[in-house]
Amino acid sequence: MMNTRTLGKTGYTVSEIGLGCWQMGGDFGKMGDETAAEILKTARSLDVNFWDTADVYGGGMSESRIGAFNDKKGVLIATKLGRGSQFPGMTRYTKQNVKDSLAGSIKRLGVEVLDLAQLHCIPIDVLRDGGIFAIMDDARDAGMIRHWGASVQTVEEGMLAMRSEHCVSLQTIFNLFRQDAIETLFPAAQKANVGIIVRLPLASGLLSGKMSKDTVFAKEDHRNYNRDGDSFYVGETFSGLPFETGVGLADQLKQFLPKGMSLPHLALRWILDQPAVSTIIAGVTRPDQLRDNVETTRMDPLPEALAEKLKDFYLDKIRPNVRGGI
Repeated sequence: MMNTRTLGKTGYTVSEIGLGCWQMGGDFGKMGDETAAEILKTARSLDVNFWDTADVYGGGMSESRIGAFNDKKGVLIATKLGRGSQFPGMTRYTKQNVKDSLAGSIKRLGVEVLDLAQLHCIPIDVLRDGGIFAIMDDARDAGMIRHWGASVQTVEEGMLAMRSEHCVSLQTIFNLFRQDAIETLFPAAQKANVGIIVRLPLASGLLSGKMSKDTVFAKEDHRNYNRDGDSFYVGETFSGLPFETGVGLADQLKQFLPKGMSLPHLALRWILDQPAVSTIIAGVTRPDQLRDNVETTRMDPLPEALAEKLKDFYLDKIRPNVRGGI
C-alpha cells in the first residue's frame, strides 16, 4: 500500500512518490508510445496517483500521452504553463494568453478542468509584479482549474509566489545536491499550508550513482545540450553542478550509505524525511525504475546522525560548486 500525504491546502491525498512526465515528451531521449503507456500502467498498479506534466514537454506530447491513457480514475494530474508559444520570450502574461494556454492543456489531457495548474518557472520580475496571481485566480473562478501553484527555480522565487494566499503548492528543485530550502522555504510553506512537490530528486540521474565522467547522453537529452545552462536555467540540469564534479561528488556520497541501501534510495529517503514535502516527482524511462523508487516509501527514516553528516557534506563539498543561484 502506497504511503500518502496531503498536498497543502488543496486537501488532495497524494502518493509520496509521484510521477514526473517530462521524459514522456522525449526530452531525455526518444520514448515510444508503448513505453510511455507501460510506465503509466505501472504507476496505476503501484498507486502512484500524482502525475506532473507541462504543456511544453515534447510540444504537448507528454500531455497528449497522458490524455490518451484510459485508466486515470483517481489520478491527480498537475500541468504547467508559462513557457509555451502563447508567451513569446516568456512575456505577455495576459488573461487571454493564460486562458488559451490552459485550454490547450485541457484539450490534450482530455479533462474538463485541471486539478492543478502551475506557473512554469516564469521570470522573477513577473512574480515580483504579482499581476499573474490575479489572472490565475480568475482562471480558477472561471472553472478552468481547481487550484494553482508555482514551479520555481530558487528559494527567492518560491517566497515571491507564496505572497498570494491562493498559491497552494510549490514545485522546487530539492535533493542531496540542493538542500537550502530546508532553512527558509520549507518552514514558510508549512506556515502557509502550501504543499511541496519535489522535482529533480536524483539531480538528473547523478544520484543514481551509475554515471561516470564518460557517460554520453542523446543529442535531444537536456543533459547533453543544457549541462552548462546554454538553453535554460542551469539548475534544471544536474542541479547546477558541472557534470564531472557532480559525478565525483555522487561517488563520495556512497561512503555514507547504510548497509544494504543504494544511493538513489538514500537520496529519496532523505527527501521523504522532510516533513514539509508532500510528494516527489521522479521521472523514469523504464517501469522498473518507478518500482524501485516506490520501494523507498517502505524504508525507515534515516538516523539523525546520518542526516547531519549529509548536511555537513553539502555545505562543505557541494554547495560551493552549485551554479545558477540556490
